[in-house]
Amino acid sequence: MGKNDSEGRFYVCIDLKSFYASVECVERGLDPLSTNLVVADPTRTEKTICLAVSPSMKALGVKNRCRVFEIPANIDYIMATPRMQKYIDYSADIYSVYLKYIAKEDMHVYSIDEVFMDVTNYLDLYKMTPKELAVTMMQDVLKTTGITATAGIGTNMYLTKIALDITAKHVADHIGYLDEELYKKTLWNHRPMQDFWMIGNGTARHLEKLGIYTMGELAHASEDILYKNFGINAELLIDHAWGRETTTISDIKNYKSSSNSISSGQVLGEAADRERGKLLLLEMVDLSCLDLIGKGVVTESITVYLSPLDKTLEPYRGSVRLPNLANTFKVIKPYIEKLYERIVPQGAYIKRLNVSFNNLVDEAYEQFDLFTNMEDIEKDRKVNMAVLDIKKKFGKNAIVKGMNLLEGGTTIERNSQIGGHRSGN
Repeated sequence: MGKNDSEGRFYVCIDLKSFYASVECVERGLDPLSTNLVVADPTRTEKTICLAVSPSMKALGVKNRCRVFEIPANIDYIMATPRMQKYIDYSADIYSVYLKYIAKEDMHVYSIDEVFMDVTNYLDLYKMTPKELAVTMMQDVLKTTGITATAGIGTNMYLTKIALDITAKHVADHIGYLDEELYKKTLWNHRPMQDFWMIGNGTARHLEKLGIYTMGELAHASEDILYKNFGINAELLIDHAWGRETTTISDIKNYKSSSNSISSGQVLGEAADRERGKLLLLEMVDLSCLDLIGKGVVTESITVYLSPLDKTLEPYRGSVRLPNLANTFKVIKPYIEKLYERIVPQGAYIKRLNVSFNNLVDEAYEQFDLFTNMEDIEKDRKVNMAVLDIKKKFGKNAIVKGMNLLEGGTTIERNSQIGGHRSGN
């Protein structure tokens, strides 16, 4: 692996090994690589998912994202309550380490524990190969935070990710490297297909029905058949089969989404009956309305998607188009209530709720009909802005509505969480 190649670019993707579990070990003064620890909420049932398991647990056959009851009874381990704010703080500290070496313009934060970097322009500066630079940053992270990292290096972002996810697991130093030729030579026969970035179970099953079980077979498959079965997504599948990727970090930085919407969702520990489900949905809509007001945007329509407890039933879904663009809960609430009554049958039990506010535009484009009381609208908006200011200053639970205090409501609890989990200390 030299300092440059004919393709012109080198990328590094650094992943923090069993990040949540490693943080909990470091906080306890324990070795993350030899301590049996899982991150899961002990106050929930044994069906709760482990957010992370330590490397030594993985070595014993315990899978990441398993449920607590699936851990063999003969394994002694520590159960650590999730502390999302703590993990965010560690991630920020590690990002600061990367910034010592790479400018933020050349980095893309893929997740809380994974970062892509275009290191091309830094190799001559530091007189290092891509691997030497990756090792330098990984050692700095370990020295600064006690967290062990792994890395993938490649000549495009896709190969870099595959080098991290597949190749790095089979080399002693946990640093994988791929260019297009090495990818074809070493991974064209690799199975299962789900190991490759962006190929999920559904895509893999679809490919298997076409007699395609490896990337090599995908590369040589009929493009006409692929486009017929996958539409425009076939282009990406074909490129990745050959180890090609045209997207750069610069492209990602400059990307502006054409989709203009916000959404929120929650998965319930215990299924909600029809009445409680309505309360939970209204709480979510209320919080989203505050978000719209804070952003100075209004919505044209709202989509609701509710998953029933009985997985054999079809989801309850529907949309409502507002007569006028709006962003206040007072205006939107009756339309949501009517939609809910229409799509959710009597006797229903709900396990998951999602709501999306679509086609957002600036408040400047808001229009009203002759029956709209402008004074009420403006008064309601000012009250909501005041509520937002108070929440920002004193916390999300500084002001709550009466419905949030009703039995079965979750807003107060969710306001103290990050990503659906306890924020911790």
